[in-house]
Amino acid sequence: MIRAEKIFKNFGDQAVLKGIDFTFEAGKTNLVIGKSGSGKTVLLKILVGLFQPTSGNIWYSDINLVSADKESLRKLRMEVGMLFQGNALFDSMTIEENIRFPLDMFTTKTLKEKKDRVNYCLERVSLEGNNNKFPSEISGGMQKRVGIARAIVLNPKYLFCDEPNSGLDPQTSITIDELILNITKDNKITTIINTHDMNSVMEIGENICLLDKGKLAWQGSKDEVLISKNEVLHDFIFASPFLQKLIENSK
Repeated sequence: MIRAEKIFKNFGDQAVLKGIDFTFEAGKTNLVIGKSGSGKTVLLKILVGLFQPTSGNIWYSDINLVSADKESLRKLRMEVGMLFQGNALFDSMTIEENIRFPLDMFTTKTLKEKKDRVNYCLERVSLEGNNNKFPSEISGGMQKRVGIARAIVLNPKYLFCDEPNSGLDPQTSITIDELILNITKDNKITTIINTHDMNSVMEIGENICLLDKGKLAWQGSKDEVLISKNEVLHDFIFASPFLQKLIENSK
């Protein structure tokens, strides 16, 4: 569980986040949605410690990220996995080496132990047998799955996904959504997904945080999206022709 408590963030005179209170629940897919400029990327960077909030607290269970000492932060970062929007794979490394990288950096496991963990993660994302290929030799969807395998190789308690379906075709996006959901459930991870993809919202949005102009405008689940009367939410979802048809058919 991660709790954002009265998060404010200013850049000079510009207030980007204006008192965000939200609980990201363990074992669920927690989606942060909103239009461009709503503050969702800034919130994500604060949650992972890349930005310090102007005021407020970020609680990882009983650890306050904002005031934690260096040793607590080091231990906490070992429990965090990150799936980057652009995959961020090393072109000069094989798939196995890319996934093994966090193990090389942060553990004292033997080479055999590392290989066993890499192979498990490859199986988890249905890429077994691709160990010796390079990122340039596989598709964009497969690269995204390699990114997920690397994000979970340290068996994290917390998984952050920044626009995981960016640049992917609709069918591959569904596959990635299902994979993230299954990993979240199987490992009881606190998963936080920054997205503007309404298809993802309706497929895997278990706990949704809608930001608008730096404020929490709405919160709920995918099942509550279609019945909500929140005007900000309606303005956001009606930008999607898919959702327009779905809502019209549900009436």
